[in-house]
Amino acid sequence: MTQHNLIPESKLPALGTTIFTQMSALAQQHNAINLSQGFPDFDGPRYLQQRLAHHVSEGANQYAPMIGVLPLREAIVEKTAALYGHTPDVNSDITITAGATEALYAAITALVRVGDEVICFDPSYDSYAPAVQLAGGMLKRIALQPPGFRVDWREFRSLLSSKTRLVILNTPHNPSATVWRKSDYAELWQAIAEQEIYVLSDEVYEHICFAEEGHASVLAHAELRQRSIAVSSFGKTFHMTGWKVGYCIAPAAISAEIRKVHQYLTFSVNTPAQLAIADMLRQEPEHYRELPEFYRARRDRFIQKLSASRFKVLPCEGTYFLLVDYSAISDLNDVSFCQLLTKEVGVAAIPLSVFCAEPFPHKLIRLCFAKQEATLDAAAERLCQL
Repeated sequence: MTQHNLIPESKLPALGTTIFTQMSALAQQHNAINLSQGFPDFDGPRYLQQRLAHHVSEGANQYAPMIGVLPLREAIVEKTAALYGHTPDVNSDITITAGATEALYAAITALVRVGDEVICFDPSYDSYAPAVQLAGGMLKRIALQPPGFRVDWREFRSLLSSKTRLVILNTPHNPSATVWRKSDYAELWQAIAEQEIYVLSDEVYEHICFAEEGHASVLAHAELRQRSIAVSSFGKTFHMTGWKVGYCIAPAAISAEIRKVHQYLTFSVNTPAQLAIADMLRQEPEHYRELPEFYRARRDRFIQKLSASRFKVLPCEGTYFLLVDYSAISDLNDVSFCQLLTKEVGVAAIPLSVFCAEPFPHKLIRLCFAKQEATLDAAAERLCQL
């Protein structure tokens, strides 16, 4: 019998290695300063590290409950009530997940059926589309235009149909660094109130918001939160992206469906890390409360250092990303420009077109400023040489 190598038919034939992995590898190859992938080059709080070691030494090393340890869920209830005026049920509404990415995937898988339509806003984070595709749904995209990247609500209404099942939003928004206002939620509610349409609100940068009115969460909208899933990330909040601990908040009936996916996707999340984060939320809440100022200082320093460059800096209302326009420097498309920037200038960035399905004619790249001041200063010095 002749042996043949079996090559499975791909469910995601158009996907390869993510741009984040590609650019980080290119940065390492050329010894470039990596401002591409969104992770800090500094460590998280010392207290949090100590609590992790404590819980490990105390034997909290076996499976956590599927929905998450009770102390962490209780701390999330307290934080949510204080920030957004909503008190989720500690047992039925909160699910601890392996990072925000798992929460997003589980929510999409739980809600989207074959033939359903899902609306998202481009530029959009790259994990949304594959999850929708694997669930059998059809993604309908609204292209947001720089520099404001505001939603055209008439265009949004024109995309709604009897097949619309889910709307995915992200605020503060990666990669545009813009934020939603309360008025945006009011427009969304007016548009979908009469249909069975759910909302998936990616709020992983909720504590890195520089807008004067602060972060507007879907959880603060009394009607929308009855049909919404809010997703958050402790990795972003505590500078510990490698811990991969996140959570989602949703009404009991929606959470029950998400948990059906979660229990066979991840089942449970790192026990000592959950307990350490619970301690951190209760004992040092000033960390997340002071996070806007912490990152505002880095943003402003980086912008000031770039003022001598030929880049045009776009407004940054949230996240730890900065968009810059390089049209005064090069005619290259954004992917080619980022490759050149990494190889010849020694700074790695992310091209904005990779976040969009349709051609993106704007010459914009994304830089991460979740870095030490010395890192940002060195990167700005190199960028100013262009």
